[in-house]
Amino acid sequence: MSFCGRLACCAVWLLAVQSMSCWGLKSADATPDRPQKDPKHSQDALQRQKRNWVWNQFFVLEEYTGTDPLYVGKLHSDVDKGDGNVRYVLTGEGASSIFTIDENTGDIHATKRLDREEQGYYTLRAQAVDRGTNLPVEDESEFIVKVQDINDNEPKFLDGPYVSGVPEMSPLGTTVVQVTATDADDPTYGNSARVVYSIIHGHPYFSVEPKTGIIRTALPNMDRETRDQYLLIIQAKDMVGQMGGLSGSTSVTVTLTDVNDNPPRFSRKLYQYSVLESLPVSSVVAKLKAADADIGSNAEMDYRIIDGDAPGVFNVTTDEETQEGIIFLQRTLDYETKRSFSLKIEATNRNIDPQFLTFGPFSDTTVVKVIVEDVNEPPVFSALISKMMVSEAAKVGTVIGTVSARDPDSSSSAIRYSIDRNTDLERFFNVDALSGVISTAKPLDREINSVHNITIFATENQDPSLVGRGIALITVMDINDNAPVFAIEYETLLCENAAPGQVIQTISAVDKDEPPSGHPFYFSLAFSAANNNNFTLRDNKDNTASVLTKRAGFRRQEQSLYLLPVLIVDSGSPALSSTNTLSVRVCDCDMDGVPRACGAVAFSLPAGLSTGALLSVLGCIIILLVLMLLIVAMQRRRKVPLFLEDERDVRENIVQYDDEGGGEEDTEAFDMAALRNLKVICDSKVQNVTPETPSVNPYSASARTSYKTLPDNIVFQEFIWDRLKVTDADPSAPPYDSLQTYAFEGNGSVAGSLSSLESPSSDSEQSYDYLSNCGPRFKKLADLYGNLEGSSVFS
Repeated sequence: MSFCGRLACCAVWLLAVQSMSCWGLKSADATPDRPQKDPKHSQDALQRQKRNWVWNQFFVLEEYTGTDPLYVGKLHSDVDKGDGNVRYVLTGEGASSIFTIDENTGDIHATKRLDREEQGYYTLRAQAVDRGTNLPVEDESEFIVKVQDINDNEPKFLDGPYVSGVPEMSPLGTTVVQVTATDADDPTYGNSARVVYSIIHGHPYFSVEPKTGIIRTALPNMDRETRDQYLLIIQAKDMVGQMGGLSGSTSVTVTLTDVNDNPPRFSRKLYQYSVLESLPVSSVVAKLKAADADIGSNAEMDYRIIDGDAPGVFNVTTDEETQEGIIFLQRTLDYETKRSFSLKIEATNRNIDPQFLTFGPFSDTTVVKVIVEDVNEPPVFSALISKMMVSEAAKVGTVIGTVSARDPDSSSSAIRYSIDRNTDLERFFNVDALSGVISTAKPLDREINSVHNITIFATENQDPSLVGRGIALITVMDINDNAPVFAIEYETLLCENAAPGQVIQTISAVDKDEPPSGHPFYFSLAFSAANNNNFTLRDNKDNTASVLTKRAGFRRQEQSLYLLPVLIVDSGSPALSSTNTLSVRVCDCDMDGVPRACGAVAFSLPAGLSTGALLSVLGCIIILLVLMLLIVAMQRRRKVPLFLEDERDVRENIVQYDDEGGGEEDTEAFDMAALRNLKVICDSKVQNVTPETPSVNPYSASARTSYKTLPDNIVFQEFIWDRLKVTDADPSAPPYDSLQTYAFEGNGSVAGSLSSLESPSSDSEQSYDYLSNCGPRFKKLADLYGNLEGSSVFS
């Protein structure tokens, strides 16, 4: 279209000639023109004026890429005579920056490239003014410059890429998802924004509706277990898909969701497992799983035992995480009783979809065989707890009962019995190792321990590491071996003004024997007090007795304390009795019978002697007693021990022993006084030697001579052996094992001897012949000192 033609379409100018002295410009809406400011034209302003110009929208093409400004249109006023007196002014959106006007000709140009998608139209205002006076010759009027659209935007998927899912096995045409593309071009102008959809990638599984963008399944019964995910490419093209249109694309990821269309199936029809017969209850025996191609809740299943030859021995449950069937033990196994079990296990889907029942049945079965393996088991007692009873009067060695255990294995090994001494620390009982007979080993006392709970060990002879345990619960039966006594220690007070027949004390008794509630007790005064004139006793027949006065007139000055013997007899068989002494103190009481002073009356002080003087005398006596005790103690400390010299030996003796009995008697400390007073000890020892003492003399001259020629280790062995024989032959040695130590240096010392026996002094000439009379313990010394000359191997 030529510019003139476009201009003819865009603007129509109507020019009205008025009077020569007046110009008028009316807007397109026929609003009255404003009056002229020139006074000489005031009369003409009252006349009717006609509209001088009218225009519609201007159009400008977007995305113009030319180098010259784009011509938009032309403004022209009918008052413009072409003499240059009229100037055109343009204001509004984009004036001067985007749109320019030639003030002389009224030509409008666009100086910049326009984009309809950024701004579709611009509102401008035009005015014609007198160049000389700069006064408007026409009213200001608005017009619109509309940006004309071209197809410069491709469709876009603003929500892509898409991710959707559809259940597997869906019928043909099932809706998956709807995609939407947006075109920024003008939808009211041409086909630039009219989009059609097509599928580029995803055939033949899915299709898309061209106008709506709805994606549907194109194949029926698609199987997730075969393929679970598809990637589709969807294209949107404008211009109704015609040649030259712009296009955009997006991806759609379609996932087939699972349905329960696969039943569970065991991979084998027979499973076999082996377990030990010692397997604890609740332990897992085996795990098995039925394969299910489905996932999630569609693969959940329940296992159960529907048949088998071991009801109640096994059970099966489902592991919720792995969907495995867990077979566990409910009762103990015994290889000797049953060596194999057969179980029929069924696995069933937990969530079954009715529309896929034709794919079923949704369950499967298999057989599980459990083989029991033999284990060498410890002995088993016939009764875990054996209850026995024994009288506390039973003699040592009395048979109480018998325990019995057997070897559960086919080998039937012999059993040996023993007592766990941690449960019988005082060794009250013994058990026969072969027969299992339990007997008493010590006297029993029910009042100390009425029930003994001891553990019996049963050990296999073939394998001592296998130990069975049983319990012997031994109840000690009571005999009447405890006499009744006062229940408490009574403190009886008697007022001096007590009347005859007055109860001054009520007594009761206790008995350690059974029954715990107590025997019937009988109370009476002892024979020695039966005929006393002061008190009497009344048995209340309820295990209590009352003590009463027989007279009045008790005086503390005469007697302040009475001892009343009371005889208490129980009702046991045989009956036991005891005499208990009741102390009765005479007291000075007030009028209400409340004691004020009891016991003996204090002696009156001599006349003229005050209490302070008496205390002084007593203090002096106490001081003298203390001084006397100190003198006696000092004299005792100055006494010299019988067998010690002035220089005391402060060495301590350490005795180690590891035997069970004996107590303090097996501690044999070495007495240093024996060496310092050899002759005294020797004499006393000779006096104690009995004729039956065997004469052992391993320290003969020939033996001493042989010691000199033997090596140190042989000499030491011979020395120890000789000492052992001497100790064994000693009749005064204790009848139990004790540790005895000997110090012997040997022949190899490079140091000189310090023995006084080798000293050349006159002391070495002393005669030690008397040592031969000291008994076996001093044979060694007698041989060394009595017969040898010079040095000795034991120096």
